Parts: sequence; structure tokens; C-alpha cells
Amino acid sequence: MSDLFATPKSMKKLILRGIRSTLLDLGSATKLELSHALDISFPTISKFLTQMEKDGEIISVGFDASSGGRKAKRYRYNPEHMLGLAIFLEKTETNYAIFNCVGEIKKLGKAPSVLVDDGLNLLIKCIENIMTSYPKISSVAIGVPGSVDSGRIFHIPGYMQFQNFDLKGYYEDYFSLPVVVENDMNAAVLGFHHHKGIKENQSLVYLYSGQNGPGAGIMINGDVVRGSTFFSGEVSYIPQYNDRNFGQVLEKKSGSRMIAADDEIDAISRLIASFVAIINPHTIIFCNDEVEKKVLEKITKVSSQYIPSEHLPELTVSEWKQDYLFGLQSLGIDLMMNRISK
Repeated sequence: MSDLFATPKSMKKLILRGIRSTLLDLGSATKLELSHALDISFPTISKFLTQMEKDGEIISVGFDASSGGRKAKRYRYNPEHMLGLAIFLEKTETNYAIFNCVGEIKKLGKAPSVLVDDGLNLLIKCIENIMTSYPKISSVAIGVPGSVDSGRIFHIPGYMQFQNFDLKGYYEDYFSLPVVVENDMNAAVLGFHHHKGIKENQSLVYLYSGQNGPGAGIMINGDVVRGSTFFSGEVSYIPQYNDRNFGQVLEKKSGSRMIAADDEIDAISRLIASFVAIINPHTIIFCNDEVEKKVLEKITKVSSQYIPSEHLPELTVSEWKQDYLFGLQSLGIDLMMNRISK
């Protein structure tokens, strides 16, 4: 745990994260067990645990049986001490989840869309209303249908009020809470990876057209690929035909979101061939309200016309909204694990 260049604040954050994570992983531990597990001195662990118990962050669960000396006090983490808010913005509505430090959902809810004029203030009011009912919220994870660089939204077609806006910085200052802002598809592939227990060395591509045009979340060896300018996954722009790119092919002319037309299947198959040739992923995930099993079979067949079939990845479907929230939730929990209490 030692770091010659660490500041006192960063060391405190590191120690708190270690204690929290270890207690959550083990279920309970004594000071000595934590000291050994984290390679931190017993007096330092004692100091931190005393304050954490005083704050209600950890709870004593009794004493271990004596081995001849003083009985060791055993502690467990209080998962209700901090709550997280995951909130994602869509064209027609705003969805959110409130969860504790072990990922248990306390509430799922919806609110009107904030992707409108004065959306920044509407989102503030929405979050304030939620925090009034859940004052223990200690982190906010926001998902947006656009490209994000360190919390700043720099590419969000159709929503100019959010263009080039530092959403993270603005809301961290306003709420005095840690905030993370993530692209919708990056969050979805992260959530699928965590929730499905995918092996770290697998590569995934999550495709979804949704309400704002096609996008992809790409994960290689357990890491989300964001690219040199954080533009990775904007597959709408991929040119596929003389007069149309991928986004133009999938542009819906009717109210249906289901993919069924031959030109859509061909465009997706070409995109799959491109992904196979470039990163050779293990799995490509589609949203279950856009692609049916029979369509997956057609996509597999057409894809094999563009790329040798033995190199095709597994094609599967999942529930995008759930994966999206799981991804934001994991980001929110990470913020809570690093939080320094005031």
C-alpha cells in the first residue's frame, strides 16, 4: 500500500478503499486480519476503524474466541452507510436506480426526459428530488447518449444544450458529491461484463440503435475502449455503401424498433465483419427489443458471406436498459469506495 509519491489525501483514499473492499469481500474481519490483508500497520488500521465505527460505516459483530490473550473485535461493513444514484438520459424519459454499496437496488424509477431546453436545470431538480428522499446518496453516475471526455460531453447530436458541457464538474460543484458521466454504450458493455461474469480476457462489442441512432460499446480484455479522442463506438459514421453510412441504413422510417429489413441485416453483417477483421471479438451483444432469434440467425448467415464463418463471434441478446444501469451502478460503487468522509 505504500507509495513514495502519494499525498496524505490520496493515501487516506487508498486505505479507506482497501478497508471497504476487504470487508465487503470477506464479510467481516478483525483489525489484525485487515492489517495483514492490506499490509498496513495495526495502529493505522485501528485509527481508521475507530473513525469508521463512529461514523456508522462499519458495525461491530462481536468478539472472536480468545486464544489466551485479549479477544479480537470483529467488524463488518454497513452497506447502507452510502447509497449511489445511477441515472441515464434518454430522448423520451429519464431512468434511475438507487443502490447500496453491495449493489442492492433500493428503488427503480422514471422521470420526464431532461434532454430538452433547460435540461441542465431540470436534471438538477430531478436529482434534488431523489436526494431529498434518499439523503445518504454519496455518488452520482450519469449516462448520456453522446461521447464523453473526462465528464465533458463533446458529441451529442440533437441536444445542443449539452454540447461541450462539463456535466461532471458542474454537478460535482453543485451537489458537493463525486459524479461520473459515461457514454451509454460504454456503460452498457461494462454492465453486461460485470453482471454476466464474463472472463477478463474476453473482448465484447455491444450494438444498439436506440432512440438516438446506432452506437457501440467495445471492451477488450476487460477494459472499455474509448479511443484517443474518446470517439470510439460512434459506428453511425462507418461508410458502408456508396451513398449511405451505417447510421443512415438503420435510420427508422416507422415506429418499430425491431431490425428485420434485408438492408438492415446486410449493414449489421458488414459491421460485424469489420469488427471481426479488426478486433476479432468473442461476443457481439444486441438489445432484445431490437433483434429476435431468427434475425440473429440471418445475421450470422449473411456475415459469413463477408468473413470466414469460423471467425464469427457468438451473437447474443441482452436487456440493454438493465445492462446500462448495471454499468452505471458499478461506476457509482467505485466512486463510493474511494470517497473520503467529510
